[in-house]
Order: sequence, then structure tokens, then C-alpha cells
Amino acid sequence: MWDRIKHKFDKFPARMAVARKIVELGLRVGKTGKIYCGNVEISDVALARSVGVDRRTIKSTVDVILADPQLSGVFQNIFPAGTLLKNVADNLGFGVVEIEAEAGNAGILARSTELISLEGISIRQAHAGDPELEENPKLTIITEKPIKGELINKFLNIPGVKKVSIY
Repeated sequence: MWDRIKHKFDKFPARMAVARKIVELGLRVGKTGKIYCGNVEISDVALARSVGVDRRTIKSTVDVILADPQLSGVFQNIFPAGTLLKNVADNLGFGVVEIEAEAGNAGILARSTELISLEGISIRQAHAGDPELEENPKLTIITEKPIKGELINKFLNIPGVKKVSIY
């Protein structure tokens, strides 16, 4: 997907930044050129401000997206993933495991959830950052209760895992 997007915007870094922000936030481009978060319309000015571009850049980015059947097929069908509980986990009595890994390693999510399940702990959420969108993508797992710190070494033994934080 990103190769196609990069190809369309490689001469327009500001438009690429807009496209990246739309995907990062789970925004959707409607058929009429409006931008939505779920069914809530997002103003061009607000999005432009968050990206650090002029509102006309938002409009030109949307025009390029809608003119390309492949891009419009992607951007018209994006929906937000929902609330990430990471920042409120402590308030709710949940645990958080953050894992930073080398991109492209298979099985990190499966092995991590297996370690947690062996402790008899339920998982509330799992969110994996996209290596194309984030410089240091993380796998964030929210658990029903906090995880013991001694599991850090077991997580670090998973091939490709560089760093683990448990809180």
C-alpha cells in the first residue's frame, strides 16, 4: 500500500504527510471529498493544523486520492480502530506490556500472548504499530491485571524483540 501512496506523492512531501496522518488517525475520505473519523466530519483546517500544512494541501491531497481508483478504494474504507487503553490502564487496574521489535519478524504477537496466557491472565487489547508509519513501532498489549516484572526476560527471548516495558 505505501509503495503506491509514495509513488503518487513522492514529489509532494506535504501531501504525503497528509496521507500519512489520515491513515495514522484512522480517518476516511468520503466520496464527496470530506474527511471523517467514523461518522464525524473532520474540518480541513483542523487536519491541516495537526499536520502543519495549509488547508489547500488537504484539498489537493483528497483530490489526488479520489482521482485514483486504487487509492480511493483504500482511503474510502478506513475506519478508526477504537480506543487504546494504554494511558488509562493503571486507572482501570489493567496491565500494559510494550514490546519494541525489529520489523518483519513473524510470531512476536503469538509468542507474547502465549506467555501471558500461560500466566492465566486475559488480554483486553492488542495494538501493533505499523512500521511504515512509526519510526519505532511497538506492540502494546493491555491485560486484565498487571503482569509480573520477571516475565521481561521471557519476552526478551522472543526472536526479534529488542525492548520490553511492563507497567
